Amino acid sequence: QVDRFLHQLRLSDDVLQDVTARFQAEMLKGLARDTNPTAAVKMLPSFVRSLPDGSEKGEFLAVDLGGSQFRAHQVKVFDDGKQSSQLESKFYPTPKEVTQGNGAELFDYIADCLSDFMETKNLKQKKLPLGFTFSFPCKQTKLDEGVLLEWTKHFRVRGVQGTDVVSSLHRALQKHQASLGPAGAENDIDVDVLALVNDTVGTMMTCGYDDQRCEVGLIIGTGTNACYMEEMRHISLVEGDEGRMCINTEWGAFGDDGALDDLRTEFDRELDLGSLNPGKQLFEKMISSLYLGELVRLILLKMTKEGLLFNGKVSTALLTKGKIEMKHVSAMEKYKEGLSNTREILTELKLFPSEEDCVAVQHVCTIVSFRSANLCAAALAAILTRLRDNKKLLRMRTTVGIDGGLYKTHPKYAKRLHKVVRRLVPTCDVRFLLSQSGSGRGAAVVTAVAHRLAAQRRRLDAALAPFLLPPSILQEVRDSMRAELEYGLKRETQAQATVKMLPTYVCGMPDGTEKGKFLALDLGGTNFRVLLVKIKSGRRRSVQMYNKIFAIPLEIMQGTGEELFDHIVQCIAEFLEYMGIKGARLPLGFTFSFPCRQTSIDKGTLVGWTKGFKATDCEGEDVVDMLREAIRRRNEFDLDIVAVVNDTVGTMMTCGYEDPNCEIGLIAGTGTNVCYMEDMKNIEIVEGNEGKMCINTEWGAFGDNGCIDHIRTKYDREVDEGSLNPGKQRYEKMTSGMYLGEIVRQILIDLTKQGLLFRGHISESLRKRGIFETKFLSQIESDRLALLQVRRILQQLGLDSTCEDSIIVKEVCAAVSTRAARLCGAGLAAVVEKKRQNRGVEHLQITVGVDGTLYKLHPHFSRILQETVKELAPQCDVTFMLSEDGSGKGAALITAVAKRLHNVGQK
Repeated sequence: QVDRFLHQLRLSDDVLQDVTARFQAEMLKGLARDTNPTAAVKMLPSFVRSLPDGSEKGEFLAVDLGGSQFRAHQVKVFDDGKQSSQLESKFYPTPKEVTQGNGAELFDYIADCLSDFMETKNLKQKKLPLGFTFSFPCKQTKLDEGVLLEWTKHFRVRGVQGTDVVSSLHRALQKHQASLGPAGAENDIDVDVLALVNDTVGTMMTCGYDDQRCEVGLIIGTGTNACYMEEMRHISLVEGDEGRMCINTEWGAFGDDGALDDLRTEFDRELDLGSLNPGKQLFEKMISSLYLGELVRLILLKMTKEGLLFNGKVSTALLTKGKIEMKHVSAMEKYKEGLSNTREILTELKLFPSEEDCVAVQHVCTIVSFRSANLCAAALAAILTRLRDNKKLLRMRTTVGIDGGLYKTHPKYAKRLHKVVRRLVPTCDVRFLLSQSGSGRGAAVVTAVAHRLAAQRRRLDAALAPFLLPPSILQEVRDSMRAELEYGLKRETQAQATVKMLPTYVCGMPDGTEKGKFLALDLGGTNFRVLLVKIKSGRRRSVQMYNKIFAIPLEIMQGTGEELFDHIVQCIAEFLEYMGIKGARLPLGFTFSFPCRQTSIDKGTLVGWTKGFKATDCEGEDVVDMLREAIRRRNEFDLDIVAVVNDTVGTMMTCGYEDPNCEIGLIAGTGTNVCYMEDMKNIEIVEGNEGKMCINTEWGAFGDNGCIDHIRTKYDREVDEGSLNPGKQRYEKMTSGMYLGEIVRQILIDLTKQGLLFRGHISESLRKRGIFETKFLSQIESDRLALLQVRRILQQLGLDSTCEDSIIVKEVCAAVSTRAARLCGAGLAAVVEKKRQNRGVEHLQITVGVDGTLYKLHPHFSRILQETVKELAPQCDVTFMLSEDGSGKGAALITAVAKRLHNVGQK
């Protein structure tokens, strides 16, 4: 009779396997970013990334809200190689006015209980880390915060949904402190909430502390839920692909979208309608102890009404919601005394049972609780199968940490569950490990792991703090730069100025009438280029270029001046031969990207080498003369050297050819520099007050007089001391591509020494200067790059990194390159402000021509630079224009303009 009446509650293995498949599909929905918002099974990332590794130690507090009682625990974890821990607890009731009142009252109650607990345990003076077990669905973006999605079980507290429960707890603790007045200081509850943990995660972590194989947590009690360790690459809601993270499935909501409607009976529907949260947690309502007694009551009520039990006589008690509880169901299913328990319970409900009634009722209980175990096993089978597939194993050994009153106190539940799981996933050898107070000890273990990571975090922040430049510091840098620009222009201070403000004798911008064939030489880095540039004017204005690149070997960069210029002339000869133009005496522009003091456009005295060049007998000599002499020595061809040009000026000219509003050139590459058109009347070191002349600032030397020492870090000093020109080009060493990678390397060495990276092991390759090229910074910081690829780059450098290491390296790179962009922006703001004041306008519109690999290739440098200029020069509207080959095309244009102006002068 009962079987016929309840046939829908009996599930065959085929049906259960179908439930497993449905749950697997739900898990995928919850993990994928685009389907997660509508998924019933939320698959919440817990930000618990690692199981205990045995190095955790210390004293921790844990509080636990979510079961039938509120608990406070003190946990001591020992780093004794045996992974032992001690637990002391106190239980507090959770009265209805707390579980169904308002948020402030709930958190005040928690604070009071915690304070009482600390009083009894004599913990008031200690500052202890606290883990907060909160067994409700929360959306976390980090370990120590969680926004409540919705209440479940018997909780219904107003004003908490959609808020961060950790900050509510913080506020309640502060309020509690304040309410004690001045005396509060001695009775301090000084706790640091480090981790918000779901009880399911806590269960997994506690068991993981005892059994390294444990990677699933399962609760079957008042509520039901499961969590497991998922591969990061499958969690699209969280940045990063490396390692694993515990996912809190919140499987109680399985079926809320109708996925289980065909399995839900009329009794399930009736129970749901009478619950606190109709339509929600439908899977939980078929499984957890909060609902099983009520299901039994509804079934008995219907059977009685149909005359199948108690002679059709319904008692008031049987009509009352909540009269049959889980403890009754467990008692009725006991082996020996089950039947007599059943009679006793039914008699208390004022039902007068016959022997057959008792047997029938006992059978109803069995069917209801067996269905619960079956459904639970089916969903767990889906998780186990997923773990096995993730590991690509045919057979898997694993441990499931398990807790909850139903599992622990029901006489037959555990056995049934184990049996069904083994039938559904025969390829998994599962150990079920009963958690010892998982929600308390587990929260402490999670907190201990978090404590270890938080200590590392603080040390990392301290190392990177000097790289964060607040607006006030950047304003100081802008104002210092402005003052240095003025010193360099004034006759009496120019000799001592660090920013040299060199006149370039480039006095005009292209006007579109330039035409002819020109040669350009470009020397400024490890490569040397020779170009032939054909310029057409008029309606069909165009520039055509042909070039050849030659390497400059290190022994020539650092040999004698004569060898260097002979090498350059040999390269020119090869190019003229190659282009078939050896006979023509072409006008030539020489891009020489080193500081030069010029007295006219075709005379340039080298002030000093930079960027790794060290050729002897060049400093203080005229580079045009040295080039002419080398051509004479070779005696194969002749050239008309019209102009010696700095690459920064070339950059400005190229952009000026396209945009007449361009009057500033910026290089942000291997080195850094700026030039701009200055009014002749402000340039005291050159005769004449009419018109303008381009000034090559050579701003890389800004700070060589100590004016920015207060923002240089110990890492900057190390890089400077190890460089070819210690004490020189200090601003350039903080902002340019040649040095950023080296700064990063110094920081990584320091962090490794502190044990924060690479397991404290400094590898051979990390000891090598220059290994960390700036292109790696650009690659590592690229937003499209997953941590896996960052790890690959580090492996190429011989650095074996974990997921955590890769995250830290990325952060270090960002700190260094962001500072470079902001410092560069502060300097540029000084230049555009000077232009605005020169013109005497309220608002300036100007274009800056830019070149350089750092600006062009780094994923964030250009954006941060532009934002900084906007912040620091709000009255200037600056357009940034990428230069097309400033050093080649630019040199040819300068030569063409110089020729044009020269011809005008002769007429």
